[in-house]
Amino acid sequence: MEKQQKGFVQYIAQGSLVKQILIGLILGILLAWLAPSTAKSVELLGTLFVGALKAVAPVLVWVLVMSSIANHKAGQKSNIRPILFLYLIGTFLAAVVAVIGSMLFPSTLTLVTNETQMSPPENIIEVIEGVLLNVVANPIDAILKGNYVGILAWSIGLGVALRHANESTKALIQDLSGAVTQVVRVVIRLAPIGIFGLVSSTIATTGFEALLSYVHLLTVLIGCMIIVALVINPLIVYWKIRRNPYPLVFGCLRESGVTAFFTRSSAANIPVNMAMCRRMNLDEDTYSVSIPLGATINMAGAAVTITVLTLATVNTLGMAVDIPTAILLSVVSVIAACGSSGVAGGSLLLIPLACSMFGITNEIAMQVVAVGLIIGVLQDSAETGLNSSTDVLFTAAACQAEDARIMSDQLAQR
Repeated sequence: MEKQQKGFVQYIAQGSLVKQILIGLILGILLAWLAPSTAKSVELLGTLFVGALKAVAPVLVWVLVMSSIANHKAGQKSNIRPILFLYLIGTFLAAVVAVIGSMLFPSTLTLVTNETQMSPPENIIEVIEGVLLNVVANPIDAILKGNYVGILAWSIGLGVALRHANESTKALIQDLSGAVTQVVRVVIRLAPIGIFGLVSSTIATTGFEALLSYVHLLTVLIGCMIIVALVINPLIVYWKIRRNPYPLVFGCLRESGVTAFFTRSSAANIPVNMAMCRRMNLDEDTYSVSIPLGATINMAGAAVTITVLTLATVNTLGMAVDIPTAILLSVVSVIAACGSSGVAGGSLLLIPLACSMFGITNEIAMQVVAVGLIIGVLQDSAETGLNSSTDVLFTAAACQAEDARIMSDQLAQR
């Protein structure tokens, strides 16, 4: 009996996290189906898990980025620049896919009349201004509020300054980074329990009845995201690593995308992505910066959401969209998506900004935001899963491409 208990504890602590999450998912669905009232009561498990991730993620980003830069050796190459390029081109192509999907399968909306208290940005300048204000935010306030733009700015600044510190100071920062990482690993092992609580309570509370009237819109939205995940991203990765990209793509979707789908927070999924990069033996100097940066600016899913809902509004109002306007919308969606992390409400609140291109009033645009909130159970989950899995996918692709280049150079020298 004691041996069985030890075996069970060892499985929980060291077994396949993906399999455990799958078990939690199935049990959550079964509980919501068989005992809805009980399922609602386990919501606390999911709330605690997401809360733990959100609590530890800002500290993790702060310490890891600062430690990585402070301990970076002169002449040691990192791959941040090519990863930034992959983030940008991936987000733009996602917007293009959304434009094509919306034109091939145009959606219309039954605009609701509920008033909402949210205040969206009115133009691109306001979005950029919000991002810049987040950069210069008080560092403690940035950590408390999960302002990752501010956290990145301060951790990069302190990391650069600490490059000139004593070796003992750098070692202390490195040890602190290791300690925070250990705490994060413990939190991640609780993912199956958290996802069990999230899934069971969500299905028991909302079901899918509220989504039936928006099936076509959801199909276009999620269909575009699937195309980006399974066609566009693999093409980008193949261009980078020159070999079959799908093992890497499916691995990132399975280990990062599934967790992000249920937590619905790219920031909360940062520890999961960090752990995956570590298991793949990627360069820590690279992923400790690129993963939190990706959670801030790599927003392919957000670009799809902004573009599809904007064009659905345009179709509803009977407006015509030509090719130049569609291209401009893609560019605006990329800029808005990159700034969505610095705006309360995420990608949905950037929809009025894109709608303003077509002269659509704020009153109508905010009704579209309300529609987005109704379908948010699936839309936001799929969007976050795409965003977060792409962060680790592009980081891995850039690191593997650099490793292949170094190996090729070494062979050529022989």
